[in-house]
Amino acid sequence: MQLLDTLKAWARRLKRDAMTLWFAARHPDTPWHAKALGVLVVAYALSPIDLIPDFIPVLGFVDDVLLLPGLIWLALRLLPPPVLAACRAQAEAWMHATGRKPR
Repeated sequence: MQLLDTLKAWARRLKRDAMTLWFAARHPDTPWHAKALGVLVVAYALSPIDLIPDFIPVLGFVDDVLLLPGLIWLALRLLPPPVLAACRAQAEAWMHATGRKPR
């Protein structure tokens, strides 16, 4: 049961961080290279097209389990700390208020 709770918490943080990138792309103090990577990561996350198709056993989920979280982590590392904190707070508020993805 603890493994399931850990995975749920990880998935929630991943969703929050993806939404953080969404808000950081619109923040005026975000550097252009962080904006570009953030937009690419969010577009790839929402895109139905995968780098490795999901119908390939085991390998099809590598991009969902490893590649996407790694790219999100890298994009977050490129954000200045004040921008990261502001956008993370905005993402948390959005998740609590609506529970939907931003449009």
